[in-house]
Amino acid sequence: QVQLVESGGGLVQAGGSLRLSCAASGRIFSIIAMGWYRQAPGQQRDMVAVITSGGTTNYADSVKARFTISRDNAKNTVYLEMNSLKPEDTAVYYCNADLITGIDWKNRNYWGQGTQVTVSS
Repeated sequence: QVQLVESGGGLVQAGGSLRLSCAASGRIFSIIAMGWYRQAPGQQRDMVAVITSGGTTNYADSVKARFTISRDNAKNTVYLEMNSLKPEDTAVYYCNADLITGIDWKNRNYWGQGTQVTVSS
């Protein structure tokens, strides 16, 4: 089995910073990409930032220049450094991994349980 465990969410004032972490564990052969998505109440889940195994990154326009995604391939962990946070960044943040499992050697997609980020004005 594969698990994604997130940490680092919380309550912060506007202009503040938070760092999210997500560790993938289990029978993993290789990770193709990891990323962060977010979902505010009543809204769809949207991509925030994604990073490939080669280090290529992609960001939502709304977070460019404020958020930075990085990963530690040796630890199968992805991070999201969030600076200059705004109330509109408030959402549940979900970690996502696109990987080849060591179970059936197939490309599969996994989600974490989500971590709440609340930015007060």
